Amino acid sequence: MEELIDIGVNLTHASFKDDRAQVMARARQAGVSTLVLTGTSLAGSRRALELARGDASLWATCGVHPHDSRHADSNEAQRSLGELARDPRCVAVGECGLDFDRDFSPRPVQERVFEAQLELAAALGKPVFLHERAAHARFAAILARWRPRLTAAVVHCFTGTGDELDAYLAMAVHIGITGWICDARRGLHLRELIRRVPLERLMLETDAPFLTPRTMPGRGKRARNEPAYLPYVLTAAASALALPEAKVAAATTATARRFFALPHAR
Repeated sequence: MEELIDIGVNLTHASFKDDRAQVMARARQAGVSTLVLTGTSLAGSRRALELARGDASLWATCGVHPHDSRHADSNEAQRSLGELARDPRCVAVGECGLDFDRDFSPRPVQERVFEAQLELAAALGKPVFLHERAAHARFAAILARWRPRLTAAVVHCFTGTGDELDAYLAMAVHIGITGWICDARRGLHLRELIRRVPLERLMLETDAPFLTPRTMPGRGKRARNEPAYLPYVLTAAASALALPEAKVAAATTATARRFFALPHAR
């Protein structure tokens, strides 16, 4: 069994409230030794940190998703986020970025809160965990201005085009791949694009409870995703790369450890 690190798990999501311990146990049984819990709001980041403090295999990101930006566009909110991000169990600032697909927060607000989090990451010397949807041009322009000051950056759940991928790689940005690559309806292009990503820039994630791999046997239409299903993402990625699963697992795990400065699993 190959050791894996899931770099994006929404373990604070309500769908996990009744069986979170069992979910974590199943992850370990599947070889997923370490989980990075995604913070998407002040409250969510605080809860992710609480979970991470209680289990050595859990770490957290602390940030405000663009959907929630309207609730974090104040000095007080930014001070609170800064306090959370300074916690030793916080390994990255985010999930932050731009989402012009749904516009749950006004675009100028999204941009202000995004830049505030990039500034925080630069000040703390921590990497950023990034989200972009239907906003590539503005997102890339803002990120390019800040990239020289950032220690590292990963575009999580990448599903974009070849030109977008090339823009990220040119900025020395890491790429997170989810179960989207397992979807024959909409993820086929990822099986081509992943070949452009150097293994030292590639990481794997579930984005659980979302994006359940469609290659999973018995998957229902509303099946909840969980970290134990990360091996399905590994299988699809290794197949697309024409490499042994063991090599891709070892490489992406090593990359995640370097990126988030994670200790080796006990």
